[in-house]
Amino acid sequence: MVKSRKISKGHAKGEVIITRDPISFLGGVDPKTGDVVDSKHDLHGKKISGKILVIPSGKGSTVGSYVIYQMAKNETAPLAIIALEAEPIIATGAIMAGIPMVDRPDAPILDMLKDGEMVEVDADSGTVTILN
Repeated sequence: MVKSRKISKGHAKGEVIITRDPISFLGGVDPKTGDVVDSKHDLHGKKISGKILVIPSGKGSTVGSYVIYQMAKNETAPLAIIALEAEPIIATGAIMAGIPMVDRPDAPILDMLKDGEMVEVDADSGTVTILN
């Protein structure tokens, strides 16, 4: 179990999609499909909807918060977000959208996880449990 800091309340269990590149939701992710459309991002062409998104941080415009909120309304949002450091854009988006989010894991989570692994995020208690 990895202890983390709670950013946005909630609980989710699902498959991990991981990147070492900060992500911008405004212009980087299609809110209608949940696909990463930024051609320079290492997740380009991959779908983040319905997955546990593991990122170092977010980047870009504050409008990105509203893109995350729109994704939740479209049912294309990630199930949860784990960040090394939550910056205000993604933190605000996760809170507005009701997406569980944690940051500052007490273990090197980017090195511990691989795409497709199953994890459980309990943002209320600030824990991430690797299930497989």
